[in-house]
Amino acid sequence: MSGQVIALQRDEVPFPPGVEEYFQPAPWGLDSIYPWVTKSTLLVLLTCVVLLLFFTIAYRKPQLVPGRTQWIAESVYGFVRNNAAIGMIGHEGIKFAPYLTTLFCFILLNNLYGLIPGIQFSPNSHIAFPAILAVISYVLFIWVGIQRHGVGRFFKNHLIPPAPWFAMPLLIPIEFVSNFIFRPLTLALRLFANMFAGHMILLVFTLGGFALLNAEAIFIKPISLLSWLMAIALTVLELLIAALQAYVFVILTSSYVQGALAEDH
Repeated sequence: MSGQVIALQRDEVPFPPGVEEYFQPAPWGLDSIYPWVTKSTLLVLLTCVVLLLFFTIAYRKPQLVPGRTQWIAESVYGFVRNNAAIGMIGHEGIKFAPYLTTLFCFILLNNLYGLIPGIQFSPNSHIAFPAILAVISYVLFIWVGIQRHGVGRFFKNHLIPPAPWFAMPLLIPIEFVSNFIFRPLTLALRLFANMFAGHMILLVFTLGGFALLNAEAIFIKPISLLSWLMAIALTVLELLIAALQAYVFVILTSSYVQGALAEDH
């Protein structure tokens, strides 16, 4: 699973899994030619190609009565537009709907890689990719706010709360850390931690089943079935988490944009 070779001999079972699982080399020896190419970067590139082709095909010849591909694309866009863009930001959120939809689909597909046999690894379980997505949303938050209010008023709204003047030396640093440091940090860590933990738990139960099966004590061997059943149950749970984390990331981005556009804080 996830690039590890499952052996039948007890001393060859790669258990417990280690952190090397998150630094997997590219297939076909591509990393020896291009050192920057890893399994994670290839999966991210694959996501970009898949999404580009899917939406291009879906909207190439739009019909009044949509076909299946167009209906799926419109349903995803409508879901994000209504629940995140308009639902969180308001009527102005329509212009952010394309970005939020792209963000949702990008995160969701990368999350789902962790459940696809033969891949079973999500790029979002590597901190670099959630961090870049958080930075993009963070820059959008600041850019939208400055566009609406100007530099001075934007930072005033997010640094100076309505409170007595003598409390400002304490409150301003708190507002700065909360709005400009913790927001992008928690946005990235939430997605990363969930994908990291989910991948590791699935590995533990899957590889743990093989380790139990190859145990010397006969009475321990049947417990391997329980370990594999837990892996199957957790796979279903991981599917829900993959979709939920994509939605939460988009909702929080929408919330930050809404805060940037708001008149007072």
